[in-house]
Amino acid sequence: MGKNSCPLLFEFNLMCFSLFYLITTFSLMLYTSFSNHNDINFNADHRHYPGDNLRLFTYPAIYGEQKHAVSTSISSCNSPLFFPDYRKAYDEIYGLCGSNGSNSPPSPVLRYMQRPEADGDDFQDTTFAGNLSMEKRKTFFNLGNFSDDFSSVEIPCGFLKEFPVDQSDIKSMEECRSVVVASAIFGDYDKIRQPKGLGYLTLTKVCFYMFIDSSTLVALKAQGIHVSKSENRSGTIGVWRIIVVGGGSIPMPYDNAAMNGVIPKHLIHRLFPNSRYSVWVDGKLQLTVDPLLLVHSLLQVRPLPHHSSIFDMAVSKHPLNKHTMEEAVSTARWGKWPHLDGLRLQMEAYCRNGLTPWSSEKSPYTTDVPDTALIVRKHGLRSNLFSCLLFNELEGFNPRDQLAFAYIRDLMFPKIGVHMFEVETFEQIAIEYRHNLVHIPAKYKPSRTERRRASSRGINGNNSCHHYLLHMW
Repeated sequence: MGKNSCPLLFEFNLMCFSLFYLITTFSLMLYTSFSNHNDINFNADHRHYPGDNLRLFTYPAIYGEQKHAVSTSISSCNSPLFFPDYRKAYDEIYGLCGSNGSNSPPSPVLRYMQRPEADGDDFQDTTFAGNLSMEKRKTFFNLGNFSDDFSSVEIPCGFLKEFPVDQSDIKSMEECRSVVVASAIFGDYDKIRQPKGLGYLTLTKVCFYMFIDSSTLVALKAQGIHVSKSENRSGTIGVWRIIVVGGGSIPMPYDNAAMNGVIPKHLIHRLFPNSRYSVWVDGKLQLTVDPLLLVHSLLQVRPLPHHSSIFDMAVSKHPLNKHTMEEAVSTARWGKWPHLDGLRLQMEAYCRNGLTPWSSEKSPYTTDVPDTALIVRKHGLRSNLFSCLLFNELEGFNPRDQLAFAYIRDLMFPKIGVHMFEVETFEQIAIEYRHNLVHIPAKYKPSRTERRRASSRGINGNNSCHHYLLHMW
């Protein structure tokens, strides 16, 4: 027994050391796996961050705002996005906007068609964007056709009918300067989620606005979330200031909730005329990176060859589709817009008026199809014009903004600089959630013939897009 005691003790110590090494290595592996952000690089001073323990808002358990996240599909990134020190991003952005964001918008600026003070009989039938023909809409694509003074022409850009929000809310939006983060939920289609990773200065300087309609407000109250409103201030839910659209004597501009939703999405520069930057976040997303870092890293980067300044807009590439026609077929096939005849007419009209499939000649753009769930903008002549032109197309056809994106980007003048960043970057700066299950009114459901399986032949017919398809294939 005495001779065997030392070897047994040695074996016991060796086993303990092995177990300790295994547990330590496994813990480190788990930490690395769950905290791996391969496509972003933080170089931030964390003293300016509130930390993970900060709760912007505590939701009732029945609301379930953290349920049903969509899993990410890409775990690595070939084009990392580097974030600066938080304080550096803040100082640079607010240095451009003024110490308190009070600088006026840069010139030259656009002039917009205005709603008459008194609606005449001829104006009663006018839609929110003017119900312009495609030929009329296209006349505003090239501002060089008018004069060097871009302010000499009035651009149609919505608001030819009233957008039903309170005057106190309008005043508040006009007072928002520098950076605004906005989102919208109409028809109780999504949950209101709080952004993550916000710096202390962001909480005091950046405006956060959430647009909802009366049906969403009713659903919130039913789930224990009450949006109180004082005499001169809307209610808030966490960091979001809530703007209730409609619900009074003035109807919503459109019967379709998706079309109403693209008003704050693409006309954000009209609702916040004194803001210099904006970050649009679809209702299905939860922002996980401070908006000041996004503005700095996605816009103030290497410019396009035809630009001498920073980008005008940043938007993610679509994860699957490269050509506009592919997106049109996907839209019809998966019922994202059920009216096939309307999609066919839209694509034929675009093909006749200059839309071409993606090719290397469109470099540095590597795709014609964006994912517009998150849009970062520098408000200025080019991005504002692009947003106006895009919105006019959405009213003319349907609210699927990916279908008109390349058509406007490639044909408008002055040219807009769009940073189309990688999909894996998008998946690391925002979390996507599934929509709520909502009842769809019968009048919005497609008929049996409209539900038939779509193909490129069914979308484009045999006319205007024949040349497009030959080049795409």
